[in-house]
Amino acid sequence: MSPAKFCPISNRIDAFSCCAMLVFALGAALLSSGARAQSAASPPTSASKGGPQASPPVSKVYSHGLPSSHRSQMWYAARYGVDHLQVRSISSGASLEFRYRVLDPDKAHLLGDKSAKPYITDWKTGNKLTVPTMEKIGQLRQQVTTLEQGREYWMVFANPGKLVKPGDKIDVNVGPIHLDGLIVE
Repeated sequence: MSPAKFCPISNRIDAFSCCAMLVFALGAALLSSGARAQSAASPPTSASKGGPQASPPVSKVYSHGLPSSHRSQMWYAARYGVDHLQVRSISSGASLEFRYRVLDPDKAHLLGDKSAKPYITDWKTGNKLTVPTMEKIGQLRQQVTTLEQGREYWMVFANPGKLVKPGDKIDVNVGPIHLDGLIVE
C-alpha cells in the first residue's frame, strides 16, 4: 500500500511526512504504555540484607491539588482549632506521644478537659491505648484550665507490648473529638 492511501495529501513529500508523523505517534504511544506497564509490574526491590525495603508513603491528591494530609490538617484546624498533629513512638516504643498546637482555644478546649478520657485506637488490631496515671504525678498529659493560642500541648499513651509501631495508622479520641488516620512516626 502506498502512503498516499492513508494520508489525504496528494503531494508525495507531504504524504511521507504524514506517514512519518503516524509512525512517531505510534512509537511514542507504545513506549509510554510499555513504561507504565513495566513500572506497575516491577516487583519491589529488596534491601542488601535480603529483607523487603519499605516504599515511601504516597499521599492521595484530590481534585483541588492538595494532598490528603494538607486537607485533613485544614479540616482539623477549622473544626477543632488545632494543627501540627503529631504522634511519635518514644521510650523505645513503650509509649506514644501525641502533640498538637492550639489555633483556637475555644474550639480546642475539649482536648484540655480533665474529665475526658483520651485513648488511641490502632487501625490494624483495634487495640485501645490509654493515658497512664502515675501515683504522684497523675495523668501523663498537660492539664490546664485554659488553653493558649499558639502553644503546643502533649499527651503520652502507654504502648504495652509495643503493639503500635511507627508507620501504623491510628485514631486519637478525646471525649467527642476524633482525630482519625494519624500516622505514627
